[in-house]
Amino acid sequence: MTASKGGMGISYSSQQTTIYDFTVKDNKGNDVNLGIYKGKVLLVVNVASHCGFTDSNYALLTQLYKEFKDKGLEILAFPCNQFLNQEPGSSQEAAQYACTRFQAEFPIFQKVKVNGKDTAPLFSFLKSSKHGIWGPSVKWNFTKFLLSKEGRVIKRYSTTVTSPSAIEGDIRKALGLGED
Repeated sequence: MTASKGGMGISYSSQQTTIYDFTVKDNKGNDVNLGIYKGKVLLVVNVASHCGFTDSNYALLTQLYKEFKDKGLEILAFPCNQFLNQEPGSSQEAAQYACTRFQAEFPIFQKVKVNGKDTAPLFSFLKSSKHGIWGPSVKWNFTKFLLSKEGRVIKRYSTTVTSPSAIEGDIRKALGLGED
């Protein structure tokens, strides 16, 4: 795998073909190789603590995680402060907020940029895999990417178009559970 230097360190390379090819930082700054999630269905979300969509999205993400974590779903949350400064605190503060207020048990990683010259390499990969209805840019907080057990993007969901509960059928299908 080759990588080139970018605005925030290593940038996305076309040789990175699955999410498992990436290493990110946890909310304490430690490296996390996403290969540890091999064989899991992943829902990757850019989150914010002070957004009008925060309560509904965190509550539903927590609900989905509790329902499907033992069946093979992992939710990976990445705080982002690019949309009206709605995640102004540190990465650890964002994690503490989600865990305290919403009892979130899924991992919350280091703050990232999801657009612009300093886009986190993982989000460059996700956006290049599935564009939104208005193109590749992430338009707001709580944009969601559903990934297969093989680490490839299956679907992308907009904040305002789809709530997490509305993607439950897609999660069931990706997990091989069928519909209820």
